[in-house]
Amino acid sequence: MAYERAEVATGAAVLAVAIGFAVYAAQGSGVLGEAESYPLTASFRSIEGIGVGSDVRLAGVKVGTVTDLTLNPGTFFADAEISMRNDVQLPVDSTILVSSEGLLGGNFIEVLPGGALENLEPGAEIEDTQGAVSLINLLLKFVGGGDAAASDPAAP
Repeated sequence: MAYERAEVATGAAVLAVAIGFAVYAAQGSGVLGEAESYPLTASFRSIEGIGVGSDVRLAGVKVGTVTDLTLNPGTFFADAEISMRNDVQLPVDSTILVSSEGLLGGNFIEVLPGGALENLEPGAEIEDTQGAVSLINLLLKFVGGGDAAASDPAAP
């Protein structure tokens, strides 16, 4: 009898730990959704390394998620929609840019808040954007000793 009770108790403990891990993983991946959020949009020249589900960070803290990426056929820019936490209200002159965690790390969206007194409304567009910086272009500039755009006929 005591042997059966020990098996049941061990099974219950393993099941509780498994449920805890599943809930933790679902919260971290955004499957459960963000509790209270509002949408914002931004248009980038290059959004290389970013996909739906990528983090949006402010001062290194995750404050949102990329929810949609589309190519704008009129401007040929990448239009991104992000979902921001309601407790993070951004000024209208905020900047949004594609940042990297390092040479081998992944990319994420970084938000730099402005100093305006007015805040962005839900659905508003962040107009000050900076796309991804190509490591290859930086290396070409360094190796070539000059401006890589000078040899690129498509560059402005």
